[in-house]
Amino acid sequence: MFRKLYNEELGRISVEEYKSSQKHPIAVVLDNVRSGHNVGSAFRSADAFRIEKVVLCGICAVPPSQEIHKTALGAEFSVPWEHYDNTVDAVRALKEDGWTLVGVEQAENSTMLNKFEPQADRRYAFVFGNEVFGVGQDVMDLCDMALEIPQQGTKHSLNVSVSVGIVLWDAVRRYI
Repeated sequence: MFRKLYNEELGRISVEEYKSSQKHPIAVVLDNVRSGHNVGSAFRSADAFRIEKVVLCGICAVPPSQEIHKTALGAEFSVPWEHYDNTVDAVRALKEDGWTLVGVEQAENSTMLNKFEPQADRRYAFVFGNEVFGVGQDVMDLCDMALEIPQQGTKHSLNVSVSVGIVLWDAVRRYI
């Protein structure tokens, strides 16, 4: 028999403990993700996998936002975030700060996620794109690599919030 655990049995850390804890060397960059629910979901996944920060770009909703809060469940208070008016400026700033930029996109010469081997001495900024148009080509041109999630069905894409969860889980499990 399997008894579900109550929230108080999960041993979760507080927001203060999260903020002072060691993070995985990963950032999530959202390139014009229009849905506040998708932004909130990205915050929630970022918190779950204890990553360094979320970078919101362009038309992304920013906290405080009821729409973000509905799916983030408060993760927008624990995960550090910043906003740039455009993604190119964000990517350039991250690159100057030593981050390896990874466009999560179906692209020529992309690396399939199951073949991706992150290097322990690098910090990775995963760039996720708009719900309709994906990662902008001007942003892809600045990325160090393209990462693709293998798919086998009839659809050609996943919801951006699902993609964030898959990529973060896979990257973090390689660091543990």
